Amino acid sequence: MRFGTLVAGLIISSPLLSTAFAQHASGGKNWTAIAMFFVFVLATLYITFWAANKTKSASDFYTAGGGLSGFQNGLAIAGDYLSSASFLGISAMVFTSGYDGLIYSFGFFIGWPVILFLMAERFRNLGRFTFADVTAYRLKQRPIRILAAFSTMAIVLLYLIAQMVGAGKLIELLFGLNYGLAVMIVGVLMVLYVLFGGMLATTWVQMIKAVLILFGATLMSVVVLYWSGFSLETLFSNAIAKSPKGIDIMKPGLQFPNPIDAISLGVGLMFGTAGLPHILMRFFTVKDAKEARKSVLYATSFIGYFYLLMFIIGFGAIVYVMGVPEYMSGESLIGGNNMAAIHLAHAVGGNLFLGFMSAVTFATLVAVVAGLTLSGASAISHDIYANVIMKGKPNMQTELKISRYTTIALGVIAILLGMMFENQNVAFVVGLAFSIGASANFPLLFLSMYWKKLSTRGAVIGGAAGLASAVIMIILGPEVWGKVLGNGEGILPYNNPALFSIPIAFIVTMIFSLTDKSEEAKAEQALFSGQYVRSQVGGEGIAEAIQQYRQVNHPDFNKTESNKS
Repeated sequence: MRFGTLVAGLIISSPLLSTAFAQHASGGKNWTAIAMFFVFVLATLYITFWAANKTKSASDFYTAGGGLSGFQNGLAIAGDYLSSASFLGISAMVFTSGYDGLIYSFGFFIGWPVILFLMAERFRNLGRFTFADVTAYRLKQRPIRILAAFSTMAIVLLYLIAQMVGAGKLIELLFGLNYGLAVMIVGVLMVLYVLFGGMLATTWVQMIKAVLILFGATLMSVVVLYWSGFSLETLFSNAIAKSPKGIDIMKPGLQFPNPIDAISLGVGLMFGTAGLPHILMRFFTVKDAKEARKSVLYATSFIGYFYLLMFIIGFGAIVYVMGVPEYMSGESLIGGNNMAAIHLAHAVGGNLFLGFMSAVTFATLVAVVAGLTLSGASAISHDIYANVIMKGKPNMQTELKISRYTTIALGVIAILLGMMFENQNVAFVVGLAFSIGASANFPLLFLSMYWKKLSTRGAVIGGAAGLASAVIMIILGPEVWGKVLGNGEGILPYNNPALFSIPIAFIVTMIFSLTDKSEEAKAEQALFSGQYVRSQVGGEGIAEAIQQYRQVNHPDFNKTESNKS
């Protein structure tokens, strides 16, 4: 049945693919790139079919059965995290704004030590499928999970916009298709990957994609450095000479002339990583907290290395792509600035390398979109249906069906949003998603694990305040209110709300928790000690840990207890 539906999906999309070939039937077409692109698509569809036969339960669908090693999960996290915002968006930002584009590299990376030292171990020990499992561990399930579902969907939708724009522009450039048709193709493939393969297929696509994109970015950087005599000084000097903005590309202020906006962006990126639902879900795919810590260490290494390469690729695009007639249409880059790294791939490696990097970039987009869609679907099926409507006693088959229906709905919404935000820089849009994660999710996760006095009332009101303030400030900012909605200027002067919305979330949460004198709040505080023990040793290891502690520190305990009995 699943295989038949998968084939049906391919048949549905085949007219789109044949249209792509038809529109390339005349003139300069890059058949090498197109062939490599289709090889990857077919390979990932095969992985999805393989995973579909192994996905039997909710645990398989959401967490790949929880049996991944730390290295495997770390590689998958890197594959999930290194999205189009990382490869296409940051390189495009450096291509257009130089130094300011590097803020995204630092911001995306610096959040990982926060996860490693504050989140990974406790998070893995307390949760099962979603981050709401952790937040609601000792609080009332219904209001916390409803809030978590809203914040998850806000993050997922913003993140999906970036991936759909990047994928749409890539296919538009590669096949010469209309942008809207390109976005539809991506939407169809996205639904197929998640609908049938779940987390297992998503994980394998992410792992394969991580290896390929690290290899491709390394090769591209080595060639750029080779042409620059392996001298960063020469590379930067050539970029200054080539860019119409001259020496200004080495100074802050081109992209973020307002320093408050720049600081707010950095804060949002740093703490937003610890509030991204599709990243946090990955800690439940390993068997214990030790493997979760290993996951973060491996992921941090891979991600940090990749972001170092973005410096070279971004400035390399200025030197070898900017102003080259083959890649320009008038004064604009063909396909838009988000395609700077793709054009650089052709400049340094010809059609073969262009085909490879196009396929890898599409893999990047598919892997991230699949992870996002899965987290959004789990928010509806696991948090809302299973724990709010069914009060923790769901029918597993019904839960999986709801998850799959949500996947289809998200695919349709993602296509519509991708068309609306066609000309947005993908790194900028993802930065907004990080701001919401930092404002709505991170404060509640942090306080639920570290602050005894957190109450349900404080968490709900504070989380809602963080979410609402972040979303409202994004909508009223210059980019969305002024450009996307066509109102000229923004009502608020800042695009990035985190510097203001994060303190709002923390302050409101703490005030309403401290003033909550109800018996329910006292009971929730009393549960903190048990939560603390489990967060340190895990649910299954509590009894064993207590016994080991007694044997080491109180060697006569067992003998005394035996005499008493």
